[in-house]
Parts: sequence; C-alpha cells; structure tokens
Amino acid sequence: MAGTRQETGAGAESPTADREIVISRVVDAPRELVFEAFTEVRHLSRWWGPDGFTTTTRSFEFREGGEWVFVLHGPDGTDYSEWIRWARIVPPERIELLHGETRDDPNAFESVLTFAADGAATRLVMRTVFPTKELRDEAAEKYHAIEGGNQTLSSLAAYVTDLARKAVEG
Repeated sequence: MAGTRQETGAGAESPTADREIVISRVVDAPRELVFEAFTEVRHLSRWWGPDGFTTTTRSFEFREGGEWVFVLHGPDGTDYSEWIRWARIVPPERIELLHGETRDDPNAFESVLTFAADGAATRLVMRTVFPTKELRDEAAEKYHAIEGGNQTLSSLAAYVTDLARKAVEG
C-alpha cells in the first residue's frame, strides 16, 4: 500500500521470543489520529480485522479495565466471538490489552501496541505474546495471525491516512 512501510516477524531477543508475533508499520498520519482510531467504535468498525471481515460490537468501553466484546464475521459466513480487556492506556503512546474469545479464555494472549512519532507519520508496533509457543505457532499457521495482523494494520493505515487527508483538505 502506498504510504506505509511494514515489518513482520517474531521477537528476536526477548525472553518470550518463541511465544511472540511482532508486526510493525509506519502510517502516514499523526500519532494522535492513529491512536484515536483505537478509542471509539465508530473508528474500529471501519478498519478492524483481516481483509473481508466485518465487525459487530456488542459492548465497548475504552478505559483501563474496560472491555470490547465483539463478533468478527468472516467472508465465508463464520462468526468469531472476540473479547478484549484494555489493561493499560497511555495516550497517545501505548495500549496494553488482553485478547481472547471470551472473558475466561485460558488461551487469551497479551498485546502491547506502541505509537511513536516518525516525522509526520506514526510507527505502530504490535507485540503479541501467547501463553505458549504452541499457541503462537497455531495462531500463525492455522489462523494466519501474521497475515491477518498485517491486513488489519493495512486497513488501519488506509483508514487513518484517508482521515488525515480529508482533515487537510478541509
């Protein structure tokens, strides 16, 4: 996609490297706008999920300890129940979350998103740590988590780049 650069891989030097998926992208939009895209359902519903997926939110409260309960609708008609608890929010720098199928999902994974200014753009890094290496490998191989993560960040980049362009055009 024009206007974005991406890097993907597993963490190389972290003690949890064998349980991680790390996806990074530089988005041609201000950090505050990229961060804001995570804070409201009206934004999230426009870009969240891999290509061909749509999102239906059941409940949403963006605050530390708040939850987002939603359904991802796959292009094949399959529905995926999803749950996120916002663990730590440091606007506009960082979001830490726990993500599973339900509130009591024993296989829920942790993600840390960092937002760093990169000139007029934003470097977004999403570091996900799974409870086990096996769950990480299953997410990558069976559920295509790396490809899906890249597609999701590509959708985010397109969405916020368009918002930034519209704001400049007035």
